[in-house]
Amino acid sequence: MYIPKRYGQSRIDLCPFCEKAATVKNSQDVPVCQTHKKMLLPDLKCSCNSYLDLRKGKFGVYFNCMNCGNMNMKKALSLNPSFRNNTDAPVSWAIGKTASRPSKQDKKEITITSDEVDINYS
Repeated sequence: MYIPKRYGQSRIDLCPFCEKAATVKNSQDVPVCQTHKKMLLPDLKCSCNSYLDLRKGKFGVYFNCMNCGNMNMKKALSLNPSFRNNTDAPVSWAIGKTASRPSKQDKKEITITSDEVDINYS
């Protein structure tokens, strides 16, 4: 059975740090969200305990192991569960805290550049 592709659903990159839709690339050419634009992927290890080399190709970013060969980003990140635990540390720390309403003294002026197109004003 042939299922036609729909516009915009053929490829959706996810941020490796927070799994939101990736809109920009960091300095390693890894697609990330706007908040993780300046963060870098740490050195990841393969199941054979050797380091993975980050490479980019025609279809996006992938990793290469000298012993096992090429693997996609999803598999490489699943082999390194401690990577997600380290990046979620500030978020899990702030879960127990309650958010207070901002007063007039807490308001800050925000400068928006042309890189930050998708912003919620809530």
